[in-house]
Formats: sequence, structure tokens, C-alpha cells
Amino acid sequence: MLAPEKKAAVIDQHRTHATDTGSPEVQIAILSTRIGELTEHFKTHKKDHASRRGLLMMVSRRRGLLDYLRKSDTERYKTVIQKLGIRK
Repeated sequence: MLAPEKKAAVIDQHRTHATDTGSPEVQIAILSTRIGELTEHFKTHKKDHASRRGLLMMVSRRRGLLDYLRKSDTERYKTVIQKLGIRK
């Protein structure tokens, strides 16, 4: 789980307007941050399978949001991909 301060910082970086907290860009950024933290967690806790399931669910949710964004607005999709460095 993200600390409230860190979550607020991620939202501030990726929001599209002043009161934006739920746009696909913000949701993808929050999920990417959580995925990154869990990935670090698994480097020391290799047998934590319950959290691994949660990680897979988050990756799937992020994938769905990215697919939606790609279908609806490809420019926003490309911007999010570039900002977060998701695709290599």
C-alpha cells in the first residue's frame, strides 16, 4: 500500500486538471508505483505467494486501463507510456 504522501505526489505528477484523481493516467501511475514497490518486496520475500497474486491482479488491471486508453486516445496512451517508462 502506498503512503498517502507518496500517492498524493504521484497524483500531482500525472493529473490532467486540478481536481483529477481518477483519470486513466492517474490510475495507471498509481498502479505502476505499487507494482514497482511489490517487485522490490519480492526480491527479499520470494515465497510470498499471496502478495504475488495481488501483483498479478494489479498488472492485469493496469493492462486493461492501458488497452482502454490506447483505444480511446492514442496520444494520451503514448504520453503515459513515455512518462512512466512502461514499454521498452
